[in-house]
Amino acid sequence: MKEDNYLAFLISGCQRMDEHSQMELYRYFYSYGMGICLRYARNRESAMEMLNDGFLKIFTKIDQYDPEYPFKPWLRKVLVHAAIDHFRKYERQQPDSQKLSDTTVSTIHNEALDQLEFEDLLHIMQQLPSAYRMVFNLYVVDHLSHKEIAEQLNISVGTSKSNLAKARQRIKELLNEIHGMDLKSKKYGR
Repeated sequence: MKEDNYLAFLISGCQRMDEHSQMELYRYFYSYGMGICLRYARNRESAMEMLNDGFLKIFTKIDQYDPEYPFKPWLRKVLVHAAIDHFRKYERQQPDSQKLSDTTVSTIHNEALDQLEFEDLLHIMQQLPSAYRMVFNLYVVDHLSHKEIAEQLNISVGTSKSNLAKARQRIKELLNEIHGMDLKSKKYGR
C-alpha cells in the first residue's frame, strides 16, 4: 500500500476510534513525534509524557484534521501545544537551579555546531532552564513571534525576549565548555 494511502487508511481508522489504527499511527509517527518532544523536555520521561498527551489529543480531535492538508504539520502543531501545556502544568512553577549572568549574547561558533551530533544538541537543550528552553524552541525552531510566545505562555513580550537572550547565552557557554572535546566519547550519564 502506498504511503499516502496507508496514512489516509490509518487516519480514517482513527476517526472511527479503531484501536489498531490508533496504535499503528502512533508507531508510524513515534520517532518524529519523540524528536519534537525531546527538544522541549528536560528528560526522556517528560518527552514521553508530552508525546502521549499529544497523541491523546490527536485521537480525540482527529475530526478537526482537514485531509486537504498534509497530516505531519498538523501533528507537529498538536505536539508543540502538548509541550506548552506540559510546561504550564509542571515546569513553569519549578525554580531553575541555574542562575545566568546578564552578559551580552554573541554568535555561536559555527565550527562548534558542526561537530555536534543530535544527542549532543539534545543534551545541551535539556540543560537549559525550562523557561529558556521553551522560549528558545518556540522562537528559533517553531518560528513563533515574541508576541505569540507571550500569549501562549502567559508571559510578557519582554520576558520572552529576555529568556531567548539568556537561552542563547547559556547555549554559547555550554558550547564553549565542550568545544574541542571529542563529543562522541563524552558520556552524559545515560
